[in-house]
Amino acid sequence: MTKSNIVIVGGGFGGIYAAKSLAKRLKKNSDVHITIIDKHSYMTYMTELYEVAADRVAPSAIQYDLHNLFSHRKNVSIVTDEVTGIDRQKKQVIAKNSRYDYDYLLLSVGSQPNTFGTPGVDEYGYMLGSVDEAINLKHAIEAHIRAGAAEQDPDKRKSLLTISVVGSGFTGIEMTGELLDWKKILAKENKIDPSEIRLALIEMAPTLMNMLDRKDADKGEKYLVKHGVEILKNTDVVSVGQHTIDFKGGDSFQTSTLIWTAGIKAADSIKQFGLSQGHAGRLLVNKQGQSVDDANIYAFGDVSLTDADGSGKGQPQTVQGAEAGAHVAAKNVALAISGEEPNAVFEGKYSGFVIAISSKYGVAHIGKNTHLSGFWAQAVKHMINFMYFFQITNAYYFWLYFRHEFFNTANERNLFHGYVSRQGNVLWSVPARLFLGAAWLVDVSHKVSGEGSWFVNKLRLSSFDWLVTNTTSGATPKSGAAAATAKAAKATFSLSYEYGHQPMLIFQHMPKWYYDVTKFMIPNTNMAFFMQKTMTILELLIGLALIVGLFTWLASAASVAFVVIFSLSSMFYWTNIWMIPIAIAAMNGSGRIFGLDKYAMPWIGKHLRHWWYGKEKAIYKK
Repeated sequence: MTKSNIVIVGGGFGGIYAAKSLAKRLKKNSDVHITIIDKHSYMTYMTELYEVAADRVAPSAIQYDLHNLFSHRKNVSIVTDEVTGIDRQKKQVIAKNSRYDYDYLLLSVGSQPNTFGTPGVDEYGYMLGSVDEAINLKHAIEAHIRAGAAEQDPDKRKSLLTISVVGSGFTGIEMTGELLDWKKILAKENKIDPSEIRLALIEMAPTLMNMLDRKDADKGEKYLVKHGVEILKNTDVVSVGQHTIDFKGGDSFQTSTLIWTAGIKAADSIKQFGLSQGHAGRLLVNKQGQSVDDANIYAFGDVSLTDADGSGKGQPQTVQGAEAGAHVAAKNVALAISGEEPNAVFEGKYSGFVIAISSKYGVAHIGKNTHLSGFWAQAVKHMINFMYFFQITNAYYFWLYFRHEFFNTANERNLFHGYVSRQGNVLWSVPARLFLGAAWLVDVSHKVSGEGSWFVNKLRLSSFDWLVTNTTSGATPKSGAAAATAKAAKATFSLSYEYGHQPMLIFQHMPKWYYDVTKFMIPNTNMAFFMQKTMTILELLIGLALIVGLFTWLASAASVAFVVIFSLSSMFYWTNIWMIPIAIAAMNGSGRIFGLDKYAMPWIGKHLRHWWYGKEKAIYKK
């Protein structure tokens, strides 16, 4: 079979989705190789850029190494290079550092902010189209608020403390909402009243969030107004100055920070590709995702335009659209390679839209009739992101997303108002960890040697009556149970030891299901002796691990498991149930703050990551 080279230009949502789909569809075809070319060595999770710009997460939280995403796909190569053109005659992609042969070319180079030629936007406005732009915006906001807090001239102070967002699409609304959270922190850091930081949302149309159902959009608008956002509708920006926005009609608005989110267009780089372009510079494609100029070139996502309704505007430029287009392109390329006619068609069906308005609130229209707001809308947004990680099958970045969005967020900036975030000093849990470890060591010391040793072939599991019957004369399960009942009658329930009272067992008798399972697993005394010794060794290891702070999370989890096992085995008292909450508390990183985990866990994590994914690089070559 002839070798087939598939080249994908662009490692964004669509490009990754297409590469994953093709790699899976063609994994048994050794004559096919897929190359992803991107100017960065990482994918940017573009829909979360506003979180970087408003200082909720670090830039690394939304950058996913491309090699890691495909480390176990032998038929996929990652190349870090900047594409400058296409030689369709030679079937080559032209880049700054090399040329790359292709049989099928998939273009998913994304978009960039569209200023519509508005004077001053490029010079004085701030964009949100890349990680670098998000970082630049963050630094600008911090600098302007800092300068405004120290400025005594009223007009200059007002301008410096005013942040304006132009455009009420996804990016504009989500950026404005995130600023609502951040402005309280900025005010506190700069010792000013939060009300002095003015947020303005400027929209040319008479309504906001026009991709949503009006009912949902109105809810979102009410939330913004309620929290102090000044909304200017039917307002057309005609020029931008260093501290001023000029509107159509002659009015002006004082602001030192203007964030331009009024629209997007296809990336300028595609002008050099020599392919037909339509509205906003987007590449014209047919329903199969193929360029109208070349059937071996596919385009999807923000860079493509499928004029299904004849309006010339094309499908919405969303992640859903990029994934749908990538799916169609991948399927058609796979069909073409197998000798079949590419018959998959882009339908442009959307399951709904969700907009986050701050870290705790959102509005959503899902399916035909499901309308959500507040907590549940935000939860749906996170679920959509979770689904993407499942689609591209990467548990590592799913876990990182979970950490950044829920566990490691500061200032209560997450869906759960900070209740699940860990930003406190975990040093205070170290004494609890040490005490728990000491408790295990004291307990096991009686089992290691002496008359009570569990290392001699003498049965210590007295509650296992089927074994007691075989090793004692005259004792029966019935008499053993009677003795336990008599003993239990004198016991007193308490969570701490009371002098003169017999502590109460958590379970007086093993539950029937656990009894049957244990009897199956430990059918005779030989197995019982083995289990006694094994459990003793494990208790010793748990205690030592907790004392030195090594593998603390695992040792704590094992502590909980052992308490549960001993309780179900009718061998554990209520007075020692404290071991479970203490073990859970020790899981919060107490071994890293003061223990060997500080050195061991980063080392293990690094080497495991390198073993599984390979070493991350700034530049990848084929």
